[in-house]
Amino acid sequence: MEQSLYPTCDKCPKMTCVAWGLKMGEKPNIEEAPPFCPMKLHPDVIERTMREYDREDIRDLVRLSSLQEAECFEFKPDGLRHTKPRVEETVGFAQKMGYKRLGIAFCLGLQSEARTMSLILERKGFEVVSVGCKVGAFPKERAGLKPEEKILEPQMYEPMCNPITQAEILNEEGVDLVILLGLCVGHDTLFIKYCRRPMTVLATKDRVTGHNPLAVLYTSKSYYSNLRMRAK
Repeated sequence: MEQSLYPTCDKCPKMTCVAWGLKMGEKPNIEEAPPFCPMKLHPDVIERTMREYDREDIRDLVRLSSLQEAECFEFKPDGLRHTKPRVEETVGFAQKMGYKRLGIAFCLGLQSEARTMSLILERKGFEVVSVGCKVGAFPKERAGLKPEEKILEPQMYEPMCNPITQAEILNEEGVDLVILLGLCVGHDTLFIKYCRRPMTVLATKDRVTGHNPLAVLYTSKSYYSNLRMRAK
């Protein structure tokens, strides 16, 4: 039976959508794209969603996002250089958007990092609202865990992470932008589901790599080659 096609951009050998070298007014030749290209599979979705960029509340956001991206590069005689780390890029984007009140949703294991980020933002003139992951102080049994399933000893109190409440508090506070900092896998999923404010991610949780999960991908042919083994 013929396998149905679906987008797999990670396997694209051409990157037709990027089309480096074209001049203004020229368009990529979509026919050169592989059969699994979403530009071939979903032209109706592309046409519909492109109209979203004409909305007044979206137009500035996408334009200033692209402007912020461009400011992170500079051309020198010896080639292209990258100029701004993500912290600085986040500050610049918030300034361009005219945001005044920023929210930080963070894991309490990264309280020091959250405090430093808050200090940076406050010195740049922003008001910062921050909410830690254990807000509410509910025991993990409230999340359905059995005592023996916790990190600590079964008889010990252990607070659950509470990303839904984190999100709703920042919604209630009416922050202009939420900065997500180090929530666990799954907890960040719930936060994103319930957050109704514009949001960006500063860092993701990875206890082993110092919160640099891409390190595992970079070493997946050596130290973490076991991850490439097929599931039995």
